[in-house]
Amino acid sequence: VALDGAGEIWIVEIKSSVADFRADQKWQDYRMHCDRLFFATTLEVPCEIFPKDTGLIVADAFGAQIACEAPEHKLPAATRKSMLLRFSQCAALRLQSLIDPAGPYGEEI
Repeated sequence: VALDGAGEIWIVEIKSSVADFRADQKWQDYRMHCDRLFFATTLEVPCEIFPKDTGLIVADAFGAQIACEAPEHKLPAATRKSMLLRFSQCAALRLQSLIDPAGPYGEEI
């Protein structure tokens, strides 16, 4: 889950192979929780397997690039609020665990 500069919530689902894509269908529920849904994969995975109504990020050992922009589908206000609250809580806990790895939140994340 990522938050872009405009405040959009993006979900990037990483798929390492065709078998990985076919075996895992939970990504279909992710669309209800983001403004844009992307798949990220390597050059070895054929891009044709991914749904046309999602974005595509292609990565290798040196970096990544958006190969196809994801279409926008704005979240309802209540879902956005819930996702932003969860995102901010997770970010705060991760920051706290960096400051105090032995503290009460160091092992939760």
